Amino acid sequence: MPHSPAEKNKALARVRRIRGQLDALERALAEGADCAPVLQQLAAVRGAVNGLMSQVLESHLREELAHPATSPQQREQGVEALLELVRRYLK
Repeated sequence: MPHSPAEKNKALARVRRIRGQLDALERALAEGADCAPVLQQLAAVRGAVNGLMSQVLESHLREELAHPATSPQQREQGVEALLELVRRYLK
Protein backbone atom coordinates (compact mmCIF):
# COMPACT_ATOMS: atom_id res chain seq x y z
CA MET A 1 0.00 0.00 0.00
CA PRO A 2 1.35 3.46 -0.78
CA HIS A 3 2.47 5.03 2.46
CA SER A 4 2.59 8.75 1.79
CA PRO A 5 -0.50 10.85 1.07
CA ALA A 6 0.90 11.78 -2.36
CA GLU A 7 1.49 8.12 -3.28
CA LYS A 8 -1.96 7.19 -2.03
CA ASN A 9 -3.55 9.93 -4.15
CA LYS A 10 -1.63 8.77 -7.22
CA ALA A 11 -2.78 5.18 -6.69
CA LEU A 12 -6.39 6.25 -6.22
CA ALA A 13 -6.23 8.38 -9.37
CA ARG A 14 -4.97 5.34 -11.29
CA VAL A 15 -7.81 3.22 -9.93
CA ARG A 16 -10.34 5.84 -11.02
CA ARG A 17 -8.85 5.93 -14.52
CA ILE A 18 -8.97 2.14 -14.68
CA ARG A 19 -12.61 2.23 -13.58
CA GLY A 20 -13.33 4.68 -16.40
CA GLN A 21 -11.58 2.43 -18.90
CA LEU A 22 -13.59 -0.57 -17.69
CA ASP A 23 -16.83 1.39 -17.97
CA ALA A 24 -15.94 2.30 -21.54
CA LEU A 25 -15.11 -1.34 -22.26
CA GLU A 26 -18.45 -2.45 -20.83
CA ARG A 27 -20.29 0.07 -23.00
CA ALA A 28 -18.40 -1.06 -26.09
CA LEU A 29 -19.27 -4.69 -25.43
CA ALA A 30 -22.92 -3.88 -24.69
CA GLU A 31 -23.18 -1.89 -27.94
CA GLY A 32 -21.58 -4.67 -29.98
CA ALA A 33 -18.44 -2.75 -30.94
CA ASP A 34 -16.01 -4.23 -33.45
CA CYS A 35 -13.33 -6.55 -32.08
CA ALA A 36 -10.33 -4.32 -32.86
CA PRO A 37 -11.42 -1.38 -30.65
CA VAL A 38 -12.44 -3.79 -27.88
CA LEU A 39 -9.05 -5.50 -28.02
CA GLN A 40 -7.34 -2.11 -27.96
CA GLN A 41 -9.35 -1.13 -24.89
CA LEU A 42 -8.51 -4.44 -23.21
CA ALA A 43 -4.82 -3.80 -23.85
CA ALA A 44 -5.17 -0.32 -22.35
CA VAL A 45 -6.85 -1.74 -19.23
CA ARG A 46 -4.15 -4.37 -18.86
CA GLY A 47 -1.45 -1.70 -19.17
CA ALA A 48 -3.19 0.50 -16.62
CA VAL A 49 -3.51 -2.36 -14.12
CA ASN A 50 0.13 -3.30 -14.67
CA GLY A 51 1.10 0.32 -14.02
CA LEU A 52 -0.86 0.33 -10.76
CA MET A 53 0.67 -2.98 -9.73
CA SER A 54 4.14 -1.63 -10.46
CA GLN A 55 3.48 1.53 -8.46
CA VAL A 56 2.21 -0.35 -5.39
CA LEU A 57 4.95 -2.99 -5.64
CA GLU A 58 7.63 -0.29 -5.82
CA SER A 59 6.18 1.43 -2.76
CA HIS A 60 6.14 -1.87 -0.88
CA LEU A 61 9.72 -2.69 -1.83
CA ARG A 62 10.94 0.73 -0.77
CA GLU A 63 9.15 0.41 2.57
CA GLU A 64 10.52 -3.08 3.21
CA LEU A 65 14.08 -2.16 2.27
CA ALA A 66 13.97 0.99 4.38
CA HIS A 67 13.32 -1.11 7.49
CA PRO A 68 15.77 -4.00 7.42
CA ALA A 69 15.01 -7.09 9.46
CA THR A 70 16.75 -7.53 12.77
CA SER A 71 17.61 -11.22 12.49
CA PRO A 72 18.81 -13.45 9.65
CA GLN A 73 15.56 -15.45 9.91
CA GLN A 74 13.42 -12.29 9.60
CA ARG A 75 15.55 -11.15 6.66
CA GLU A 76 15.07 -14.51 4.92
CA GLN A 77 11.31 -14.41 5.52
CA GLY A 78 11.20 -10.89 4.11
CA VAL A 79 13.16 -11.91 1.02
CA GLU A 80 10.86 -14.88 0.43
CA ALA A 81 7.76 -12.70 0.78
CA LEU A 82 9.17 -10.14 -1.67
CA LEU A 83 10.15 -12.84 -4.15
CA GLU A 84 6.64 -14.26 -4.03
CA LEU A 85 5.22 -10.81 -4.75
CA VAL A 86 7.55 -10.40 -7.73
CA ARG A 87 6.64 -13.87 -9.04
CA ARG A 88 2.93 -13.02 -8.87
CA TYR A 89 3.55 -9.68 -10.53
CA LEU A 90 5.41 -11.29 -13.43
CA LYS A 91 2.70 -13.88 -14.16
